[in-house]
Amino acid sequence: MKNLFRIKKLALIAIVAILSISCNDDDNPTQVAVDNTITGKAIATPSLSTLVQALTKAKLAGTLQGEGPFTVFAPTNAAFEKYLDDNDIASLDAIPTDKLKQILLNHVVSGKILSTQLETGYVKTLATYGTTTSNISMYINTASGAKLFNGVANVVTPNVEASNGVVHIVDAVIDVPTIVTHAVANASTFSTLVSVVTNPAQSDILTALSSPGALTVFAPTNGGFGKLDTDLKNLGITAGIGGVSQATITDVLKYHVVSGNNLAASLTNGNLTTLLGQTFEVQLTGGAKIKDNNNRISNIIVTDVQCSNGVIHAIDNALLQTLPN
Repeated sequence: MKNLFRIKKLALIAIVAILSISCNDDDNPTQVAVDNTITGKAIATPSLSTLVQALTKAKLAGTLQGEGPFTVFAPTNAAFEKYLDDNDIASLDAIPTDKLKQILLNHVVSGKILSTQLETGYVKTLATYGTTTSNISMYINTASGAKLFNGVANVVTPNVEASNGVVHIVDAVIDVPTIVTHAVANASTFSTLVSVVTNPAQSDILTALSSPGALTVFAPTNGGFGKLDTDLKNLGITAGIGGVSQATITDVLKYHVVSGNNLAASLTNGNLTTLLGQTFEVQLTGGAKIKDNNNRISNIIVTDVQCSNGVIHAIDNALLQTLPN
């Protein structure tokens, strides 16, 4: 009888202990780990839900949960809606996955860059050009707030810090840029070039620089075109650029373009053949420069602005081919 009583007592103690543990578990539920990565921050932000869908479709959600660090310029839901409408695309599902992946990577920069660290100029995104590993360039203008491609997209909410980087929320989707996109974006450097190329008489050149392919453009700065105007007057064209026919301007433009995606590291001393069929000489001794057919020297001052259809190198003078008699 005593043994039976002892067994019942032990059973009662066990039941009480189980109930006590059960109650304690109810009072202290298991804590779910919070995802503080860039992907986690996007998931937790209602205005970035379309971005999360896009990252998932492109299989990049895991990438942005990785170690990083990354800086992500994150388009809002409204930005995606506008992008789809502007490009007559029914939905994210209608965008080929490979293309969507490059568009999204075009919003990601390696390293953690806070808004106070952004500077006017070029940075490399994680998007790549064609089958090469050359990273697409992004132009940032910080003169009046942070603007990507000179206002194509604006940072509306900066510095959403994550465990593996930082998110800057932007108001537009940035498509992978062409040569023309980049020239238009950097107006302080290339506005004269843009005005020349966008003349209706130069529509073929504009189409070529906007189309898929691989071209290298040695792009004169605004100051470079000013020098050309002076040099033409010295060569007897008293009206300068204004006295040159549009047919000659076409030849001038073609003389600045070379086939292929020729990065700065691949340039060697010697002649390059342009789309005009004439050559100019690359000289690398004492700094990279170009000697044109009139023995004028232009310095290469910015290199490797990578676009979706080629690369831009900025030069401080406009090249002048052999002019017709």
